Amino acid sequence: MSTDDLAGFSDLPVPAAPPIGTELEGLLGAIAPVAPRRPLRQLAILVGCSLVYGAGVLGVVTVRRDFAELPWSWIVGVGLAWCVGFVGAAYLATVPARGQIIPRWRAGALAAAVLAIGFMAFMLLADIPSGPHSLQFGWPRFFQGHPCLEIGLASALVPVIAGAIFLRGALPVGARWTAAALGASGGCLGGFVLHLHCPVTDHQHLGLIHGSVVIVAAALAAAIVPGRAR
Repeated sequence: MSTDDLAGFSDLPVPAAPPIGTELEGLLGAIAPVAPRRPLRQLAILVGCSLVYGAGVLGVVTVRRDFAELPWSWIVGVGLAWCVGFVGAAYLATVPARGQIIPRWRAGALAAAVLAIGFMAFMLLADIPSGPHSLQFGWPRFFQGHPCLEIGLASALVPVIAGAIFLRGALPVGARWTAAALGASGGCLGGFVLHLHCPVTDHQHLGLIHGSVVIVAAALAAAIVPGRAR
């Protein structure tokens, strides 16, 4: 076939496109605009709902009986540290960096590791005050403190669930690390609730049980959330 023959095809009419079919037409007609994420608004909702839920959990389990006997510097300082960990990890997990659309999963992963190790080490090494109504479990009664782990993990539920809902479909990469940051955030909220509830003041209990809430919550979230957030 010569180039002259090919040139002749340019004079032919363009064939009509075949019909797209009723099924495809219905799918195209059902497409609706998707509202973009509002990360700061979602973070505010996550933090607000989580604090209300945490207050509800504390209302059920009651405030620690030695609350008035401990120095305010300990109550406020440690409580503030737990809250900063909670909000900070949630921020990294839900709010992208400027100009980005996906969460800061690397920073979230680092935050989860620092919070998990930091709180455990602090509780094992800190000079922990006690009052007349404080309890000391030590090693002999160490495993009697397991309800605190359960209360802490229960307190972590709302931050993790809310974060998974807000991040649904927004985690093309780093999903497990982002989920770990959400879990660490929830674990810090659990630690805050335990700080106001539990009268046990020995290092073993605070370090290995209260501190482990962050680790366990981060690990569970990393294992469960990515499959639910797709």
